[in-house]
Amino acid sequence: MSTTDNSILGLKMPTDPRWVDLASVSLEEILTDHAFCEQKAATQCISLIQLYPEKTELVDALSPVVTEEWGHFRMVWAEMKKRGYALGWQRKDDYVNLLLQHKPKNIVSDERMLHKLIMCALIEARSCERFRLLSEGLEEEYMRNFYYKFMVSEAGHYRLFIDLAEQYFPVGKVRTAWQQWLQIEEVVLKLLAPRGDRMH
Repeated sequence: MSTTDNSILGLKMPTDPRWVDLASVSLEEILTDHAFCEQKAATQCISLIQLYPEKTELVDALSPVVTEEWGHFRMVWAEMKKRGYALGWQRKDDYVNLLLQHKPKNIVSDERMLHKLIMCALIEARSCERFRLLSEGLEEEYMRNFYYKFMVSEAGHYRLFIDLAEQYFPVGKVRTAWQQWLQIEEVVLKLLAPRGDRMH
């Protein structure tokens, strides 16, 4: 079984199968959105380091991820330039914005850290699933291989955020929060129609 199957990632709801077909005919759009997703991933890791500088293990773990995510942006941008695509403008991420609406309120700082880490893990897991679909469903072999590499990387990042959460919080608490966010994500996905110009 692939380590990126939904059963392994824990995702409650698979991506609508129409998504990869839509993405395949909107390659410039999906690459643009992917490029900005990689930027935001690097920025999120920097933000966590800034928010929790006293968490040495977190700083050590996320510092190289910042470099890796920015390297991913450069890879996507290089592919776009090779194809004669312009980067375009960053788009609103309805998926992430809807998830953020469900962040618990009136909780202590440590609890906020737990939910930030779990949200990062969730977004990485969903990205991993989407990259797997592209690696299997795109017509061009080169692009299938291109997205396979990203799939493997995102699987590692998903696991890293879960491991960090379990380093700072009881395992049972992390698993409860993870299940809560998986249920939230299932609701969010049902609100979103599949779009071939968005990674999420």
